[in-house]
Amino acid sequence: MTRQYAITQDRVQTAWKRVKRNQGAAGIDGVSIEDFEKDVESNLYKIWNRMTSGSYFPPPVRIVEIPKSSGGKRKLGIPTVADRIAQTVVKMELEPALEKIFHCNSYGYRPGRQQRDALSVARKRCWQYDWAVEIDIKGYFDNIDHELLMGLLSEHTKQKWILLYVQRWLKAGFCGPDSTTPISSDKGSPQGSVISPLLSNLFLHYVFDTWMEKEQTNRPFERFADDILIHCSTYEDALAVMTATAARLTEWKLEMNKDKSRIVYCKDDKRDGL
Repeated sequence: MTRQYAITQDRVQTAWKRVKRNQGAAGIDGVSIEDFEKDVESNLYKIWNRMTSGSYFPPPVRIVEIPKSSGGKRKLGIPTVADRIAQTVVKMELEPALEKIFHCNSYGYRPGRQQRDALSVARKRCWQYDWAVEIDIKGYFDNIDHELLMGLLSEHTKQKWILLYVQRWLKAGFCGPDSTTPISSDKGSPQGSVISPLLSNLFLHYVFDTWMEKEQTNRPFERFADDILIHCSTYEDALAVMTATAARLTEWKLEMNKDKSRIVYCKDDKRDGL
């Protein structure tokens, strides 16, 4: 079979080690980590062979519903073990390039950054600013526009195999909790897959981070994935930036969750009320 793309077997082997270390449930094919490992060399060869030839087509993602602490359920996508390995191969190649452009105030799903880092910075800024705006994006992972995302990705990689496989992952679709019939869509990147956090950060880097840096220069922020906190000096300023952010999200086919987004007064010993 013709090798179109320069992907080494060592890269696939490294990706497998990472997937094995992270464990996780079986995907739509029912194959667990333990099942995959029983014939690991042959299984890894198949992934490498198909990825290098351009003939790798990902299966749909298995969707499970997890109860939220605030009520309701969150959809979590579980790719097959083999597909998690393929996604890790792409992530290993793509992530270093994107890390160079990501904003310093972006903390979610990034190497060497944790939620407590974002909380620490937010705490310090709440001492400096009287007001904070909490932004929640309604169904963010389910509503990322594929065409817009691929346009952004193509600005940062010219490697055809990365663009090819990301496009296929976005179009692979998913199977609901009680169904084996794939459902496809022109939007969304399943939360729970290996590549989704990186793609979601790229999307919000342009939708929000760079926009804030250019248009809202006096309003520092922290973003952890799609959870955003913006700091403001006055209530009027907070209201203005909340309105502007809602409009910005709409431009990119996203929607601010009005029930969960709010303006907060940062009360402390020196700020005893409004």
